[in-house]
Amino acid sequence: MKTMRILFFFCLSILVASFAGGCISDDFTDSPSDVLYFSTDTLRFDTVFTDLGTPTARLKVFNKASKAINISSISFRNDDGIFSMNVDGVSGKSFQNVEIRANDSIFIFVECYIDANGDSSPFKVEGKIDFVTNGVNQSVTLEAYGQNVRRLRNFTVEENMTLTDEMPYVIFDTLRVASGATLTIAPGANILFHDGGILQVDGCLQAVGTPDKKINLRGDRLDNVLPDTGYEILAGQWKGVRFSPGSFLNRMEYVEMQSTVEGIVVDSCGVTDRSKLELVNSWIHNSQGNVLRSSHANVSAYGCCFSDAGYAVVSLTGGVHDFVQCTLANYYLFAISPETILTLSHVSREQSSGIANPLMKANFDNCIIYGITSPITPGDLKGTDIYLRNVLLGVKGTDDDHFISCIWNEDPMFETIRDKYIFDYQLKEDSPVIHAGNPELVTPICLIDMNGVNRLALGDPALGAYAH
Repeated sequence: MKTMRILFFFCLSILVASFAGGCISDDFTDSPSDVLYFSTDTLRFDTVFTDLGTPTARLKVFNKASKAINISSISFRNDDGIFSMNVDGVSGKSFQNVEIRANDSIFIFVECYIDANGDSSPFKVEGKIDFVTNGVNQSVTLEAYGQNVRRLRNFTVEENMTLTDEMPYVIFDTLRVASGATLTIAPGANILFHDGGILQVDGCLQAVGTPDKKINLRGDRLDNVLPDTGYEILAGQWKGVRFSPGSFLNRMEYVEMQSTVEGIVVDSCGVTDRSKLELVNSWIHNSQGNVLRSSHANVSAYGCCFSDAGYAVVSLTGGVHDFVQCTLANYYLFAISPETILTLSHVSREQSSGIANPLMKANFDNCIIYGITSPITPGDLKGTDIYLRNVLLGVKGTDDDHFISCIWNEDPMFETIRDKYIFDYQLKEDSPVIHAGNPELVTPICLIDMNGVNRLALGDPALGAYAH
């Protein structure tokens, strides 16, 4: 019996030892050769607006050793209070004795806050996070560019005013142009809208840039939503631009406007013999609704690209419209639009029952209408005052008195790669629309495209917004 008892305790001791060996070891390495590895050696922030904290940047710290590692110190160096961090769920400026298990990792989250100063241009700020492990010093560089901005909150332009390119403007709530006032936006100006922001034009808007100093209207998120992919791919960051019924003689030239809820909305005025809005060499894109919606107004577009919308890219109801050398394209990222790329309403007597406004008059010359949805509202244009001349349409069809010298069921071959988030509506070398335009339809206002290229320099023009 005694022999059996000794054998039992001997086996039990072996079992306990075996179980203990299978658990996670708490042994720590103290070898100087066992150091840390980092997901990056430089943690970069996108442009940081002064007096406003940044979204969090993430650093991953790896222990590739076969034993646990103890980081005796994690601290900032020369950051002047600009940076703050959270290590494994705890916020602070410095940390001691941070442990990482064998072949494991931790996250460090870093934020940046920069005080305002007198600089108008972006200015660089730097810092370092120092790590001391087993007597070995390692560091990760922190890098950001501060940008002073002018902030406008629920602001009304009561008399003529100019927004300059000296530094960006951030619009909170509503920027309203009162009736009788003109808001001028200078070439190169950056107007950034916070969530819910809108530009409401009751007076007049003159946003006129140049090929090398375009005006930017966009949301105020400048960080990345995915690695190497900026927030601008997300629609719905701000409401957009709305022109009220009493607003006339507006002009947007060399403007890039993006990432809105409803794009440009031109409210019905019932006046078609007076220009409501003229768009020249501008790229209006990425809207949850329409990119451009106009109702019973006089709107013209020359050399413009309208692209990527959750519904129709361009929606027109009645009114007078001229689109020359324009690209209308839809590769919207987040949904397949239930509407055609170009929708036309109030064009025939059948649609005009009970509506006093006259039927639509519209011309589309040397244009492209193409994308992942049907190009144009189906139906017969016979008896209407709508004409498409030298237009590529991504659908089968034949020319008639209203579709003249069109290219049917062809791919214009944009540089766009939707699944890689590349939305570029310039043309590939073998595009069928190169030299497919009618030079007699190129009006002086759009002879030079938005890149500053003469459309007729190499013969007949390409269709669409971009010269080749």
